Amino acid sequence: MQFHHHGYVSGEPRVLPAAGTGIDRPAELPDEVDVLIVGTGPAGMITAAQLSRFPHVTTRIVERRGGRLEVGQADGIQARSVETFQAFGFANRIVEEAYRITTMSFWKPDPADPKRIVRSSRVPDDPTGISEFPHLIVNQARVQDYFAEYMANSPSRMTPDFGLEFQSLTVTEGDEYPVTVTLRHTTGPRTGEDRVVRAKYVVGCDGARSAVRESIGRELVGDQALHAWGVMDVLAVTDFPDIRTKCAIQSHDGGNILLIPREGGALFRMYVDLGEVSADDHGEVRKTTIDQIIARANAIMHPYTVDVKNVAWHSVYEVGHRLTDKFDDVPVGDSRLPRVFITGDACHTHSAKAGQGMNVSMQDGFNLGWKLGHVLDGRGPASLLSTYSSERQLIAKNLIDFDKEWSTLMATRPEDLADPAELEEFYVKTFEFPSGFMTCYQPSVLIATPEHQDLATGFPIGKRFKSAPVMRVCDANPVQLGHHAQADGRWRIYVFAAPAPVAEFADWLGNSPESPVVAHTPENLDIDAWFDVKVIYPQPYEEVDLGEVPEVFLPRTGPFGLIDYEKVYAADPADDIFAARGISPGGAVVVVRPDQYVANVLPLTATAELAAFFAPIFGP
Repeated sequence: MQFHHHGYVSGEPRVLPAAGTGIDRPAELPDEVDVLIVGTGPAGMITAAQLSRFPHVTTRIVERRGGRLEVGQADGIQARSVETFQAFGFANRIVEEAYRITTMSFWKPDPADPKRIVRSSRVPDDPTGISEFPHLIVNQARVQDYFAEYMANSPSRMTPDFGLEFQSLTVTEGDEYPVTVTLRHTTGPRTGEDRVVRAKYVVGCDGARSAVRESIGRELVGDQALHAWGVMDVLAVTDFPDIRTKCAIQSHDGGNILLIPREGGALFRMYVDLGEVSADDHGEVRKTTIDQIIARANAIMHPYTVDVKNVAWHSVYEVGHRLTDKFDDVPVGDSRLPRVFITGDACHTHSAKAGQGMNVSMQDGFNLGWKLGHVLDGRGPASLLSTYSSERQLIAKNLIDFDKEWSTLMATRPEDLADPAELEEFYVKTFEFPSGFMTCYQPSVLIATPEHQDLATGFPIGKRFKSAPVMRVCDANPVQLGHHAQADGRWRIYVFAAPAPVAEFADWLGNSPESPVVAHTPENLDIDAWFDVKVIYPQPYEEVDLGEVPEVFLPRTGPFGLIDYEKVYAADPADDIFAARGISPGGAVVVVRPDQYVANVLPLTATAELAAFFAPIFGP
């Protein structure tokens, strides 16, 4: 953590100085805003949290509830999400309070007595160590609390506006604030009154029954839900030996349970198979009582019993796989730019058993948030916003295809599987997808084509920047290279090479008018305000002389022009990043987007290509 660079900080260093809209921020929702976010679920909160780092952008987030969420429906936090939390500064804190999944047990009917279940296998949750971060279980409400804290501590001092429900919107192009939104007060003395707000952009994060989605004429289209599950978070006494282990339990009668231990050491969740639902059910299955869910769970788990002492939360839902054709308000084939966006369950729904809903929704918001910040902060053209729908809609489609296969396997009787171990094998074979690491954005204005991918094979273009251990030269500390990257809206340029080839490139990067750092950083800002530039040398840190490191990697920032020493790294002899990430002996330049995805890989000599890559992103 870095602080003191603007003067001595005696208090909480996570509380950044107020700036822009954070100075005298009005408690009342303004009549005009740059971005209006509807819904304080995970997608809405991460979008707001990202925009809170753009203090000159007026962002407000509204929620129909009267206060914070207390009991969340989602609980699975994949490793990719924890990587994202690191950028927002709370990964370590949430890991401490969460339940950590390291293995999964599979239970099936006993061949000797099919009415009894027995453990058939245990498999590791992450067999290849794809991330340094774990797979967690924690209440969705706590995730939202952390984002709320981040927003409140940001320069914009953002907080949600509770008690306001979205009613409708209209878009009138040509106006400075073209989106007119009608909200309705749901709490307090003004309950029932309407309120009109005008915005430049609106983001609908208001769930599967999204009114924002309906207002722009989008529909969730897909499979009808014909299989029901009861879900319950309970405190119970049981003789089941794997009650604190994630389990997939298949019974002789075709019933299934997905068991998820929860944070705190005692709470656990069960997704209990309630069977097929007829097409003319008309929601009757949702009237299944908690006692019926508990009885069904005990029947599936025979000979073990679950004596429920307390129910924290329960619900009944039907598995449906639905997707909208676009995630913004621009009709297919229309060339105009988007003004309204939808995220998360508002544009893709699926079962909860793959643990993807909250995770994918947050990546929707992370993707969109920095792009809105760039456009509204004057860094780049509004055309960047068109990439949100094209990038995220494909990811959602891939998710639904995966979830269909997983949920089908979960609901299949063991004797009907082609191979008794088919469920376990699918879990192991596909772990990279649910972990969040199969996302690969296709070439666009924000993602380069892979002509030079062979220079850094371990940083695939379009996929997330996979961190690795390095040595920080200034203080000889072993650190993870990716953990220094904050959700601050900056692009990152990592330069991997020995001192000799670095010198000429560094001189161009720090001094040439063609350099993106020089060309696109406003003169009144610190040189690293929009670009975070780092160098990683292949030799041991003892052999790196800070006095010889080019100035672009030792920028002077803040009112005192202090030197930032935390941009110079060396390979860790115990785990060489050059070998681990397949970096060419001649070096490589790796460009990473603000949402942590690799955007380009280039040789150090390709200065013209680097300048050309950034030109349409930042504009003149």
